[in-house]
Amino acid sequence: MSSSESESLASAGVQHYGSIQQDSPAHHQKKDIGIVSAVFIIFNRIIGTGIFATPGAILALTGSVGLSLLLWLLGTLIAAAGMQTYIVWGTAFPKNGAEKNYLEYLFPKPAYLTTCIYAANSSLMGWAAGNSLVFGEYALKALLGQEPSSFVLKLTSFVCVTLAFLLHGTMLRWGLRLQNILGVFKLFVVAIVAATGFFALRNGITGGDGLPEDRWRGRENFRDIWKGTTASPASICLALYSVIWSFIGFSNANYAMSEMRDPARTIKIAGAWAIAVVAVLYLLSNVAYFAGASKDEIIHSGRLVVSLLMRNIWGEIVERWVNVGVACSALGNVLAVSFAQGRVNQELGKEGALPFSQLWASSWPFNAPLAGLALHWFFCVLIIFFVPPGDTYNFVINMASYPLTVINATISFGLIYLYLWSPLHTSEGHQYRWHNLSFITLASTAFFGIANLFLFIVPLTKPPPGAEPYEHLPYWIHAAAGWGLFTIGTIWWALRRGRGWDQADKGAELHSDYRPL
Repeated sequence: MSSSESESLASAGVQHYGSIQQDSPAHHQKKDIGIVSAVFIIFNRIIGTGIFATPGAILALTGSVGLSLLLWLLGTLIAAAGMQTYIVWGTAFPKNGAEKNYLEYLFPKPAYLTTCIYAANSSLMGWAAGNSLVFGEYALKALLGQEPSSFVLKLTSFVCVTLAFLLHGTMLRWGLRLQNILGVFKLFVVAIVAATGFFALRNGITGGDGLPEDRWRGRENFRDIWKGTTASPASICLALYSVIWSFIGFSNANYAMSEMRDPARTIKIAGAWAIAVVAVLYLLSNVAYFAGASKDEIIHSGRLVVSLLMRNIWGEIVERWVNVGVACSALGNVLAVSFAQGRVNQELGKEGALPFSQLWASSWPFNAPLAGLALHWFFCVLIIFFVPPGDTYNFVINMASYPLTVINATISFGLIYLYLWSPLHTSEGHQYRWHNLSFITLASTAFFGIANLFLFIVPLTKPPPGAEPYEHLPYWIHAAAGWGLFTIGTIWWALRRGRGWDQADKGAELHSDYRPL
């Protein structure tokens, strides 16, 4: 997006929200987030456990090294296009809440309907639960040297998500500092993974069955990269879900734009840097995994593929240290997710879209969204302790990803609609300059929308044998849960509408400036 686009949208956004910011506590918050912190808010959210835990499942679903790498490249393009889309929306509306604000702008009538639908999806999901479990898995494997019991794993995961909740709820600056430190540390871990891959390609793999050719079994993965390909729409969709899950977080800084210094400039620079660095590291890491183990080893490694690589190349001692690094990476991700989700819950509370809204809207007593963080913590704990152990991680990935694909498709095609519609029918279109969006921005947005359209339609079809996403749950459970959350939001809106809104005057002010589609 050009600088003129960003400046015009940012200017319009400030004018549009002027009357709201005067009454919003967020307007008086300190601007603690600069470019570096914004990069790490995005970076910590993106790089959690996906690149360390999902390559084995992706290879199992695709059947070949070539298709796996192709999906990782496609995921990179989708993430870059998504980042561009969110930059446009973020510079237009530099306010905490991200998608909530964009959906409210696109669909202001009936008042609060989109807010309630979004609130149900966002607030009832334990986004950090999956990476809390992977934190426990890697931390305990590093300490114990073996697979932990289910109870110990759940308890360790509980400690992880509770630590994130308490840090961001009581010591905001220390939480941000720890996020930044862990962000630098995980850069170091991923760099080690990439370097290990180059070492494996050059020197082979130690150990194995002792045969000379066994040293070079990783190289076989690159001789015929398309061998074994098992492509079907369902399996590709599931594999792409795992890839996109590894990139989810490019929008993370949009949730805290009220707390940014010069938000339009910050989001442009931070978003571009974060996506570029992650794309390179992900590609090199996948090459490393394929260089350091056979296909069969990778497929059967489960979520411990990085442990497999380190054990094959360096031995068990280095493997344990890298497991500690991956656990720290997962902790950084949980911190970043909790940071953003607490603010989303707080913004939803300010608009009266949740039960006990005054509680969730509060920043008492530490000038941080402690109550909003507590709500997210509660649903994480429910998932950690009550979802079947073998399906927890995949269920969290898919349930978090599915509703988000619907939302992303909506705001993508909505932006294209604004480009085509606004200059012809309203003066507001000229104020926001939607019609001045560049061809690159429009092409990126269209690509992002089409990709998300594919991702929320295909999961409704039955996958082929061997491509089922769960051990104990039906294949459609995450799609049904996603639409169920939207339904809950609609029911909640209908109930509140019948009783009248507690903040009706505020809602009328908020929506009076919005133009319906």
